[in-house]
Amino acid sequence: MANEQVTLGVVQMRCSADPDDNLRRALQMSGEAADRGAQIVCLPELFRSRYFCQNEDSAHFALAEPIPGPSSDAFAALAKEKGAVIVASLFEKRAVGLYHNTAVVVDDDRGMLGRYRKMHIPDDPRYYEKYYFTPGDLGFRSFETSRGPIGVLVCWDQWYPEAARLTALHGAEILFYPTAIGWHPEEKYSHGEKQHDAWEITQRAHAIANGCFVVAVNRTGFEPEPGAAAGQGIQFWGQSFVAAPDGSILARASQDDEEILIVNIDKQAIFDQRSGWPFLRDRRIDAYEAITRRYID
Repeated sequence: MANEQVTLGVVQMRCSADPDDNLRRALQMSGEAADRGAQIVCLPELFRSRYFCQNEDSAHFALAEPIPGPSSDAFAALAKEKGAVIVASLFEKRAVGLYHNTAVVVDDDRGMLGRYRKMHIPDDPRYYEKYYFTPGDLGFRSFETSRGPIGVLVCWDQWYPEAARLTALHGAEILFYPTAIGWHPEEKYSHGEKQHDAWEITQRAHAIANGCFVVAVNRTGFEPEPGAAAGQGIQFWGQSFVAAPDGSILARASQDDEEILIVNIDKQAIFDQRSGWPFLRDRRIDAYEAITRRYID
């Protein structure tokens, strides 16, 4: 691990109503990131379409695709061409009536290393994901890529310290969070700053508590709520970032622009953090049985 340098590519993008155009631009931006030196590239959550979970509409199931399938195959081909690792978030059709919010990891000549199915599924205004997605059944995983072990979690997973901890305990040195999160325009000025701060602080805390890098990759731009009054929807707040094992921000994208962040990291920082703050050493695994209970009455 010591002195192992890795270059990350963070693709922050807008998503239009045209899935083919989104896929084309995602491939183009991922290729550009690799051309600029990125060895691991990550895209936002469900980038092939607008964030369709703002309402419940069975027509949106037509957006889903099998894995392996056209999109995962396209990214596998790009990863092989560029000699890179790519994390791509897709709407997986497992069977008719059975769909997942899934991230795939593809790696140069080895193709698809595997998939992670989003475990925590929200159900909130304009985030009606329980209508669309079956909770993941593959557990928390670490993928042994050509650039070292990485973990992938998806959006709502980022609020749960258990998810980050278990992924890190599987050996992941970098946690990637493909994300689609933003403000309700009517709440932005009253709650927006606090909401964003909570999102970023929570993930920086995962980096500190687990002594690993955290990469949050968000989309940007305004996406209207279908059928709602003008101005109703989600203003995605962008601000994708990379946090070091000590919680410091190494790079952060803008709020409003499409952007490719190229971020060099040194895994020596993992050793330094875990040596100075040995949280893994001092865990009381003999005392945590109750963590599996919903609530302790």
